[in-house]
Amino acid sequence: MNTADLFLILRRRDDKRASCRGRFIVSFRYLINTLIVITCFLAVCFDLFKDDLNLKPINISKAAKIQTTDSQINKEIRLIDWLNAKSAKYAKYKINYPNDGIVHAKGFTPVYKGAVRVNILEISQTINPNLVIKPMVASKYLNSRVKIRQIAQKNNSIAAINGGYFKPQTGVPLGALIIDNEVYTGPIYNRAAIGINSDGTYSIGKTNFKFFLKNRKYNLKIDNINQPRMLSTYTLLYTERWGLNSPPPPKYGLNAVIKDGKVLGFYNASVQIPNNGYVISAPKKALLGLNGQKNLKLDIIYPDEFKESVHVISGGPYLVKDGEIYIDTKEEKLQAINGANPRTLIGYTKDNDFIMVTVDGRESHSVGMNLYEAAKFMKSLGCINAINLDGGSSSVMYLNGKITNTPPQDGGIPISGALTVGLNSAFANEQASF
Repeated sequence: MNTADLFLILRRRDDKRASCRGRFIVSFRYLINTLIVITCFLAVCFDLFKDDLNLKPINISKAAKIQTTDSQINKEIRLIDWLNAKSAKYAKYKINYPNDGIVHAKGFTPVYKGAVRVNILEISQTINPNLVIKPMVASKYLNSRVKIRQIAQKNNSIAAINGGYFKPQTGVPLGALIIDNEVYTGPIYNRAAIGINSDGTYSIGKTNFKFFLKNRKYNLKIDNINQPRMLSTYTLLYTERWGLNSPPPPKYGLNAVIKDGKVLGFYNASVQIPNNGYVISAPKKALLGLNGQKNLKLDIIYPDEFKESVHVISGGPYLVKDGEIYIDTKEEKLQAINGANPRTLIGYTKDNDFIMVTVDGRESHSVGMNLYEAAKFMKSLGCINAINLDGGSSSVMYLNGKITNTPPQDGGIPISGALTVGLNSAFANEQASF
């Protein structure tokens, strides 16, 4: 029985005997830990004075044991304090603790037109540094869609929610997605994103990444990476993540194949994307001067907010910015999604807890949230920054092998990717099955 299990016994108000038993067990554990510390301390003292005050060096292993035991007690105390805080915060919900540092709360919350069913995950990497939060895609190639259960179980995830927007016909993510410092896709309409940083913190900002293909003498601006063509004038770069073959070039354009920093050829049709290489698809005039170039490298300029980010996941629009409700649907070209709908929301608190939420909708007893209601709700959970992810039929939450919300389609629709929560050991070889 772990600390979280004991804590659940403590908070069961309908079972006084269980509560008393839980308090006894927790108190007994602390008593035992305290006795261990005292015993180890006395053992060290005995080593010091047992030969008629003939001093001896302190037994380092025993001293280390005292420190380790004390550290474990402090860690458990911090966990109990965190559990107490989350129990109070989510008092009106049914709660459970899937792992140290994770609380799951489920229940109803009122909105203007009725009530909605919400599922909330709050994750603390401070309490449990072994927790890993990162985006995952459906397959090695971006033009894939599978159900969230398949994504989560392939990577032994504890929990997962659906990710950002994607093209329904193909599954290609529509917006910036970076996983383990690799740019899977570039931004769309400079929409909002959240970064998961190397030091365990989070950041929020607009995705105005800049891309250049360059060497010492040549510099070609790249408009986007692994995104469907929006304008015939764009210069696009396609990596192996896109698929086996590139899209065809624009009218009066060419596809340039590049590998090991060298241009291998120009083609006026779809072409195979080389291993460890890429294809530049652009109007002919944009490629003037590219032929014969060597030592070409892709240069990426990150916005300040994401310079330390290992992972970046975009959605949009903003919901909370710097502690205040902030919804920029017009700037992010998302006016069409403002109505009451199922939602997937992410954000983080001033205490560096990460929050994931799904909101059920399109039901008589769970009407969904509009963006203002979603923003207000995320702020009420303590988020200082939050964004909206893909919603509607895509909204789904997975936890310990089960779908915890009620998506319109059983198990959720096939999606292009997910934002997952797991443990360090479970994520070591996440790409091995690709």
